[in-house]
Amino acid sequence: MNFCYRFPVVKGIQAGREYFIAMVPLKMLGKLFPNDEEYVLPEYRAQRRLNESRIPEIRRYILNNPMTYVFSALAASIDGDFRFISNGQSDMGILEVDLNAKFLINDGQHRKAAIMAAIEEDESLGEETISVVFYEDCGLARSQQMFTDLNKHAVKTSNSIAELYDFRDLLAVATRTTISNIPFLNEFVDKEKDNLGKFSSSLFTLNTFYNANKRILKRGICDTNFNNFLLAFWSLITKYMVPWNELNDKLLSKKELREKYIATQAVVIYAFGRIGGYLYEHPEIDLENCLAQISNINWKRNSADWKLRVIRSNGRMINNAGSILLASNMIKKYLNLPLTDDEMTAENKFTKNIL
Repeated sequence: MNFCYRFPVVKGIQAGREYFIAMVPLKMLGKLFPNDEEYVLPEYRAQRRLNESRIPEIRRYILNNPMTYVFSALAASIDGDFRFISNGQSDMGILEVDLNAKFLINDGQHRKAAIMAAIEEDESLGEETISVVFYEDCGLARSQQMFTDLNKHAVKTSNSIAELYDFRDLLAVATRTTISNIPFLNEFVDKEKDNLGKFSSSLFTLNTFYNANKRILKRGICDTNFNNFLLAFWSLITKYMVPWNELNDKLLSKKELREKYIATQAVVIYAFGRIGGYLYEHPEIDLENCLAQISNINWKRNSADWKLRVIRSNGRMINNAGSILLASNMIKKYLNLPLTDDEMTAENKFTKNIL
């Protein structure tokens, strides 16, 4: 090969086939993997079509975190002539690829597109590198299978664990800090799973509280004042939530709490999020005097307060935006808080429907 690309690489073996890992400058990605604008039927492609809506989000991630962004390797097949020249160590050397060869991305097309978009705004990014794993192209069927294998077995992280590990999302930081500072919640909030099994030792998920806190913050700023409010708010709810205290005092078992009460249900935590949003906007209200009234609420599933509001006629929970709003209305009634216009509209509609 007289004219070729030359990549310093490390050679490996997978499934009896050679593959090569190279560090490629980001500015080279556009040349190696040009955009293909021609529409091709899915059965004749080795990749899904590029989802343009995903690119801005990834681009912003790069540009907003220039010192901490991280990407996993791209995977690509080489359709054309290439050869590996060892430098004396069997697994290290130079990969020479004919200039007429084509490179096909098997995994990472959205990362590549976002990187190229980011470089348009910050050319200095072009000097940085990303690892690319090169495979020999063995035809369309093999490339389609590679795409499936690389994506089919990827396990999406739960929202809870993402919020546990995310230090850029200030609301996630505030949520887990609040949880860790309230002993009851710290003990019974699962910080890894989004869905709890019937016999789980936990009662709540971190993601549930994160979404409830979103309702409190709305479009506000996650600052020290908000963080202090969260700690005070959830501490007081924990203090005055009778079934939670009965569990703590071993007067109730977790099984009884789950089966006979709604106090651990996501719909209730989200409803408290709505309550918290109102109280955060009205700092003139004495927080403890208000939330102390929670102790007067009957949280049993068979209470008439919750029938058809959050409990269906068959006894199952209703988990939607409407039930969250209606649960919030009932809690507000006990806390002597006024209903907003949209809450009053929903309440009147609910009352009319059950009559």
